[in-house]
Amino acid sequence: MLFTRLKFKNWRNFREADISLSNRTFLIGANASGKSNLMEIFRFLRTLAQTQGGGLQQAVQNCGGLSKLRSLHAKKDTEVRIEVDVVEAKGETAPTWRYVIAFKGEGKGQNRIFLTEERVEHCGKILLVRPDTADRIDKDRLTQTHLEQINNNVAFRQLAEYFADTTYLHLVPQLLKHPEISGRTPESDPFGQGLLQQLARTSKKTREARLRRINDTLQKAVPLFSGLRFEQDAVTGQWHLEANFRHWRAQGAWQREDQFSDGTLRLIGLLWALQEGDGLLLLEEPELSLNDGIVTNIPLLIDRILRARKTERQVLVSTHSEALLGQVSDASQVLLIEPGDNGSRVRGSSAEETRDIEAGLSPAEVLLPKTRPSALAQLGLF
Repeated sequence: MLFTRLKFKNWRNFREADISLSNRTFLIGANASGKSNLMEIFRFLRTLAQTQGGGLQQAVQNCGGLSKLRSLHAKKDTEVRIEVDVVEAKGETAPTWRYVIAFKGEGKGQNRIFLTEERVEHCGKILLVRPDTADRIDKDRLTQTHLEQINNNVAFRQLAEYFADTTYLHLVPQLLKHPEISGRTPESDPFGQGLLQQLARTSKKTREARLRRINDTLQKAVPLFSGLRFEQDAVTGQWHLEANFRHWRAQGAWQREDQFSDGTLRLIGLLWALQEGDGLLLLEEPELSLNDGIVTNIPLLIDRILRARKTERQVLVSTHSEALLGQVSDASQVLLIEPGDNGSRVRGSSAEETRDIEAGLSPAEVLLPKTRPSALAQLGLF
């Protein structure tokens, strides 16, 4: 399944947007323009669809509450609305599924979140429209979506499971090296802190197959690297990644993950994430800590790993990297976020920009310069 369209209003720093999504989509924009905020919509839908520890109230709470979630540009319109189109397979044009959710605050007392609309369509046929008669009789029903309720989502559970299978990764190496920094792994682990636990929970056969592929890639990308293994400490019972690096000793030297470079850890996390799950994969600035030579190959790496899978998987990447965008040739795969006085705007390539890219220029040359602040040259005058 693939998201093909996202339409929303009053979300974070966006007043409204209506965008098309490819199976590979690259988000670019200035700092604080809203790249992470746009990605957060899919994380919101994931929490919404989770039957345990999820749902509407939790999804809004994870975003910091409605006051922080709702756009400051909303003015008198206080409703937050999200609409997504989903197809079953790449290449389909008409949406197989359409899901709409809209909500606002109660405005009094506990200020609970209430649905103002929930709608599900399948192949153009309406399966659900809320509020319905039962909702009007018992208003408290509107504090929950049918998407999160297994008794009510039978007709569209496939869609709920797809939302819940979304993966977000912005691996922070320091949290993996020093887990005592935060003390616990946050729900859904957006920063890769629980990577070792994920590996340990994976069946041995699957884990070893994935690690062999990662091992082969690291041998090409990391100087002197010669081997990767996943071992359990006999004393503490904890699992550790260990890597062997060649040096003057015949057997080389084995190091644990707390001795790995930041780039090595981020590359391992990226390679593991690409092999795990079937839902949408959200990658936040995968170029961080990596050599430009490796970054240049990230688009190709994503395509080759995912092409080898039995099922298609969609990837949404935020990036500032010229090296990464330099390898993207399809203008339709790039979305540009432009901040403005009335909120950020999301757009694809204009006709002129598309012609330039089709003529041989890369999105890094055509679009990336438009994400740079106009007064950038004055930074040196600080």
